[in-house]
Amino acid sequence: MKKLIIFSFLLVSANCFSQGFVQGIIKRLSFGVKAGANYSNYTNASFKTDGLVGFHAGALVNLKLNEHFSIQEEFLFSSQGAKIKGNLFAEENVNVYYMSVPILLKYRTNSGIYFEAGPQTNMLISDNIKKSEVDGHFAKQLEFGAAAGLGFQSKSGLGIGARYVAGLSDVGDFKSPTIKTDFRSSVVQASIFYIF
Repeated sequence: MKKLIIFSFLLVSANCFSQGFVQGIIKRLSFGVKAGANYSNYTNASFKTDGLVGFHAGALVNLKLNEHFSIQEEFLFSSQGAKIKGNLFAEENVNVYYMSVPILLKYRTNSGIYFEAGPQTNMLISDNIKKSEVDGHFAKQLEFGAAAGLGFQSKSGLGIGARYVAGLSDVGDFKSPTIKTDFRSSVVQASIFYIF
């Protein structure tokens, strides 16, 4: 009987703790939407390129750690690539579409100015290069990068920001005797967002 009472007490205590813990996390969560422009290019490419204008749009989740620090995860549809100089591919512009997921540590001052940095993973959705033009896929299924940015977020939740994402892994996933595939992406983003 004693064991049953102790077990019941532990079960009730664990249930209360978990409810309190989950409610505490939920109170610190906020959600939002984000959209903006990309200016992307390839670095370390064996072919000549120019920057290409694209866009990004999606949703975000922010977990407030304390008064100034938070962790923000975003789920963005992102159009990237470069303008290719020369007749390497039938398309003049290489457009690569990703689901980008940055996870950023964000520091926000009392005035609303914020700084952010963290890793980003890009998951390939599609590109405009036909399979007949390259041996394999143009871009790898996963690409990794490092993001850093700054911006301003008002107390109402409306904000603007700028971010740079440097590719840490190679983009190319095709075989070519003349083109090296170890080029990496470089993306500058300007965004407007609203956190509810």
